[in-house]
Amino acid sequence: MVEALRAGTAPSPGAGEIFQLLRDGRARTKAELASLTGLARSTVALRVDALLSAGLLAPAGEAASTGGRPPVRVAFNPAAGRTLAVDLGATHATVAVADLAGGILESRTRAIDIADGPETLLDAILADGAALLETAGTGPLLGVGIGVPGPVEHSTGRPTNPPIMPGWDRFDIPGYVQRRFAVPVLVDNDVNILALGEQVTSWPGVDDLVFVKVATGIGAGIIAGGELQRGAQGSAGDMGHVQVPHGTGGERDPGDERDLEALASGSAIAASLRAQGLEAANSSDVVSLVRAGHPAAIAATRQAGRDVGEVLATVVNLLNPSIIVLGGSIARAGEHLLAGVREVVYRRSIPLATQHLAIVQTQAGERAAVVGAAIMVAREVLSPASVDAYAAASAAR
Repeated sequence: MVEALRAGTAPSPGAGEIFQLLRDGRARTKAELASLTGLARSTVALRVDALLSAGLLAPAGEAASTGGRPPVRVAFNPAAGRTLAVDLGATHATVAVADLAGGILESRTRAIDIADGPETLLDAILADGAALLETAGTGPLLGVGIGVPGPVEHSTGRPTNPPIMPGWDRFDIPGYVQRRFAVPVLVDNDVNILALGEQVTSWPGVDDLVFVKVATGIGAGIIAGGELQRGAQGSAGDMGHVQVPHGTGGERDPGDERDLEALASGSAIAASLRAQGLEAANSSDVVSLVRAGHPAAIAATRQAGRDVGEVLATVVNLLNPSIIVLGGSIARAGEHLLAGVREVVYRRSIPLATQHLAIVQTQAGERAAVVGAAIMVAREVLSPASVDAYAAASAAR
């Protein structure tokens, strides 16, 4: 199947388009598909039969009869193949095996140091992936999706000047992974795959969503019109390097030109607390102090939320999302970051953009990243052209 997906031939025209109608998991009869597409029933029957033979569809029971033999329903078969999803962070790596609908079959997390470099870490991660593939699910491996904590040129899968990933700049991650697994390999920024995972898991009916990760750094994943927006070079959503406007009631000097990451990231909050004599080395310490009810930590986190809100108010006015989701380690500190963001966004954005806007904490949690990586791969390998190629190759065997 992998060879067919990579072949780029144009067989079985139309099977891939029929398949897209069934990606939502709803079972339909051939007659219903003919009605949806406007194609002749005989044409639809040929294409559905090709997809059934390829294993991408499966029978899903009978529909009510209107006279004669009850028609058979067909549905997407997520077990037709598997994907390997990787969430690579600064200090952790999660590897998961997923079905073609993004359902996680099994996963494994290990502590890492991203500064150990690409070869060392990828070797360990791919070994974990190979072990999981031995036991999790059936069907061929169709692709690998990887999220990394830095800017990525998505077309090549190469990190570009990642600030916390020494040794990774321009490293050919897809080429290295394909030495172990000869399948398509997609690489993206970790916040982009978080946005995909959150949308699929928690907000499947929402086409305009912004996911904001507030942790060691700050970034956003933008879904507009149902599509992930990466920008021309893959740097869309880099909120952390936006200079924060004044006027939120903070104590910054008017000449302070620090960007959002320098003001509101977990590292920045920890530094401000250390300046007040508290023991706070990193984001985890900040969260612990907030959960313990320490007034200075709560105040600093709330102000960080206001600073994030200043930048997000502009994002809301420009993009008009339906949902803003806050995630990352600092978002786990409770309602304080969220309250600060809401306070500013609802005050500074235009009323038309906020009348139906919801600003919420992540619901998918830590699983969002590997779900998003799996969905990223599934969308690529199950595109109409790829499905057409596979259906034809399957018929020729």
